[in-house]
Amino acid sequence: MMVTNIRDASLRRLAFLGILLFGLVSLLGDIIYEGARGIIPSYLYHLGATAFIVGLATGLGEFVGYGLRLISGYLADTTRAYWFFTIMGYGLIISVPLLALAGHWQIAVALIVVERFAKALRSPSRDALLSFVSKGIGAGKAFGLHELMDQVGATAGPAIVTATLFLSGDNYKLALSVLGIPYALLLVVLLTAYVKLKPYTQGISEKNEDVEDNNPRGTLPFGYKLYALAVLLNTMGLTYGSLILYKATPLLSAWLIPTLYLAIQAVDAISAPIAGLLYDKIGRRILYLPFILSVLPTPLVFMGKLGYVIAGALIFGFIYGMQESIYRAAVTDLAPIRVRGFAYGVFYALYGIGFLLSGLILGYMLDAKLIVPATLYTLISQALAMFLLHKSIGIR
Repeated sequence: MMVTNIRDASLRRLAFLGILLFGLVSLLGDIIYEGARGIIPSYLYHLGATAFIVGLATGLGEFVGYGLRLISGYLADTTRAYWFFTIMGYGLIISVPLLALAGHWQIAVALIVVERFAKALRSPSRDALLSFVSKGIGAGKAFGLHELMDQVGATAGPAIVTATLFLSGDNYKLALSVLGIPYALLLVVLLTAYVKLKPYTQGISEKNEDVEDNNPRGTLPFGYKLYALAVLLNTMGLTYGSLILYKATPLLSAWLIPTLYLAIQAVDAISAPIAGLLYDKIGRRILYLPFILSVLPTPLVFMGKLGYVIAGALIFGFIYGMQESIYRAAVTDLAPIRVRGFAYGVFYALYGIGFLLSGLILGYMLDAKLIVPATLYTLISQALAMFLLHKSIGIR
């Protein structure tokens, strides 16, 4: 009994150390790329890019950032090189401060796509590593705390860039160069995580803890497939932050739009750890909550009144915090260790497809002011998502 207690305490300490280190890495990474994302369209305009080029660059970047995770996740599982993909993915964030040296929009666009490629490279492997170290405290708590730290960076980054632009008289190159400081800190923390955690995570990734699972090597369980499709439907039926901010633009002063964005991030940061704690207590049943709430932002935003739009934004922030925490934690419960990276790759790829479909379909309906069809579309999408989620509950 005493040996078991010592082992459990050791696992908990290791889990919190892993969450802290991975959380700091994500925090610093978010400061860099979230800080830059808010000024990239204006910077491209400054370099002479057209609106079409801006749209192409951001659209291509998101496609690369989500779509390639399927491949990187599969390769990570096949090679067990989770740390390689994680380190390479974070290392390539150097493309963001290098934007300061881009004298032409073509170079800037290439660096933007590289940054999204880096995201695709690291995310499945990082989440797999985090799932390995979270065994001592629970996946929900681990991913909730990780998302909290992630959102601190996502909030601090835009604030740092905004302050730099304000103090420097709109010097874009200086604002991007400043992001080299958190990049240097990121490398230090990432190296520390590698040295401290690699022996443990390597042992877990090589150990077959799923001997009771009769699925052939490389396949995903049926429960996971149902869940992944549920997430796809849930995502494609949700009105996202970009459309909410677009709808709010004519209703608010220009400086209040990023304030609303920060409010979304703040709600996200609050909901993620709370949802994580609830996930560890009641399991995947907590996922019913964000799926049900996903019905609300569409009618609120489409009605168009400022109060409704703000309410839709805050509800979206609450849902988004859960997407970034307990949605990811559920993958840990449903996917065996030997295919964990691939499972996260599939998860992110379907999430990206849902994000794209949501933007196209609900964006078109928002332009056309199709309130009733948009609401019906959301209701049908979320009802189907709930049905698949319900079927996946209890299946491992």
